[in-house]
Amino acid sequence: MIKKIVYVLIALAIIKTIICNILCISKDYNKYKSINGTIAYIKNDKDKTIMDINSNHKVRITLYNNNFKYNLGDKVIVRGIFKNVKNNTVFNTFKYDKYLLSKNIKYISINPKVRLVKENNNLLYGLKNKIINKIKKYKTYDYLNSFVLGDSSLIQEDIKENYRIIGISHLFSVSGMHIGLIVFVIDKVIRKNKAKYILIFFLLCILLFLTNYTESLLRCFVFLILSHINKKLKLDIKTEEILLLAASFLLLYNSYFIYSIGFLFSFIITFFIIISKKLISGNYVFKTLKLSVICFLASIPIISYSFYTLNLLSPIFNTILIPIVSFVIFPIGILELFIPQIDSMYLLLIKLFEWVVNEMSKITIFTFVISKPCIIIVILYYIVLFLSLKRNMKYILLFILILIININSKYLIFKPFITFLDVGQGDSNVVILPKGKTIVIDTGGNVFNDNIVKYKTKPFLNSMGINKIDYLILSHGDYDHMGEAINLVNNFKVEKVIFNCGPFNDLEKDLIKVLDKKEIKYYSCIEELNIDNNKLYFLQTKEYDNENDNSSVIYTELDGYKFMFMGDASITTEKEILNKYNLSNIDVLKVGHHGSKTSSSINFINQINPKYSIISVGKNNRYGHPNKEVLKNLNQSTIYRTDQDGSIMFKINNKLKIETCSP
Repeated sequence: MIKKIVYVLIALAIIKTIICNILCISKDYNKYKSINGTIAYIKNDKDKTIMDINSNHKVRITLYNNNFKYNLGDKVIVRGIFKNVKNNTVFNTFKYDKYLLSKNIKYISINPKVRLVKENNNLLYGLKNKIINKIKKYKTYDYLNSFVLGDSSLIQEDIKENYRIIGISHLFSVSGMHIGLIVFVIDKVIRKNKAKYILIFFLLCILLFLTNYTESLLRCFVFLILSHINKKLKLDIKTEEILLLAASFLLLYNSYFIYSIGFLFSFIITFFIIISKKLISGNYVFKTLKLSVICFLASIPIISYSFYTLNLLSPIFNTILIPIVSFVIFPIGILELFIPQIDSMYLLLIKLFEWVVNEMSKITIFTFVISKPCIIIVILYYIVLFLSLKRNMKYILLFILILIININSKYLIFKPFITFLDVGQGDSNVVILPKGKTIVIDTGGNVFNDNIVKYKTKPFLNSMGINKIDYLILSHGDYDHMGEAINLVNNFKVEKVIFNCGPFNDLEKDLIKVLDKKEIKYYSCIEELNIDNNKLYFLQTKEYDNENDNSSVIYTELDGYKFMFMGDASITTEKEILNKYNLSNIDVLKVGHHGSKTSSSINFINQINPKYSIISVGKNNRYGHPNKEVLKNLNQSTIYRTDQDGSIMFKINNKLKIETCSP
């Protein structure tokens, strides 16, 4: 009877999660309103303050000033415009809306007015404020904030990236490993079971509050309670079933946990550790290595689905570094709270550890880009891994085979597809040919944001299994077209770079210095490229006295479909092209100069007669792009705009299939 109830609860959790996943697409919400609530989370950056307010529902607000002096637990009134979070606009990139949903946050507000109603008088919030104020005084504040409060966001981005590269990010959040250490100490100090479990649950409740109820701690807490009930009542429920029941309770509480990487890692990895406990034997080193390998295998589907890079040395790095973090860095960090005199010594230890990790991250020979698999492949991964660990290790060969195929999936691309990336007010287009041959036409660029490659281009290409760019073509030297070129060259292996006609400007000269240093070949003012029998024709080869007139215009036919990329070519260039070439019935036109009135003349558009027109433009841009007259000129074609439709992908498979990544 008990087991039936367990499976009914698991089934209910699955059904509720599926329903919530279907219904999570909310209508546009944009209202000016006032809410009363309690400050539950504060993060202070250099230029902004981020807060979560607990009201009838949780909301996230961002304030762009440094004068905010409220504390956790304070009651406030917030007046401003509240919106729902928009989707990501580049395929397979970080989904901020889903991330906030996993934290039960549906609405955000930028720069609302905040007024204090009542200062905090809650004991737990008071304790958390005291801890925050105390650890702020330490030189190692970023790590103490991670170990004590479960918030690793203050650790420098480049250092966190090194931790991610070698696969040890999990060591710097309060998780089951740290709870295990606390339970171990309590078990040694207190022998009486009742007092022991009361103290453990009490400390876990406090830790849950201090860490904003992180998923790994919630898993530990619910799992320990259910395990204790199972033992006391002699219900004879298997350990893995208790874990599934714990996951079900959490999903019934918040079905959006399914979008949390921390939730997935915590439960899936723990599940595979439980079912393979008979395999984990030997001395401490071998146990740690076997445990690291099992955790690594269990994490591969999540990593491939979410992050697209895989380091095969991760189990070895974990075997080496887990003991160091568990028995040295974490305990000394906790000890530092009570003995502040060791702060300088602890900082030295942290810097030494970071140096070691930095050197490890440079070992890239066993690091692979792994394309995003479909959900069916993810399920297949886990079925095969389950059979391997539970029944016969021979199945692991099938697991490895799936992994090898996933790593080399770019060679299974048989038809070309073209993607116009949403990079704001700029241009960046990606052409992927059969067998993964990749051409990037322009990189985009924003003087206020130099992370286009990091957050958009790189994850998009990696998700397709692409780790090399065969040709980087820069239509001209304007920042909004090539501002990210150096970042792109530093993050990818680039074979060749193509510049437009005309003299090099300062931006192009800076890039050429990097190309020379990396020994990357570059050319300018060419007439055509032949890539695996796919030809790209450069229609503009004259030299003018400005960048826009000198902008390359590229024409290509892929499987019989005609594409034109206009860069920022002006009406002057358009006239030259019409006089020189006989062009008509273009299937896809990348509209010139973001829809400016200096391009896309009525004569040019009528002659080439585009079926689809793509305007790459930033939302609410200061230039007023696209121009109304240009839109009128294009009214016989189907218009897609990156500010409205996000990134636009054209897949060629006998006919054109169009996909958008709408905000």
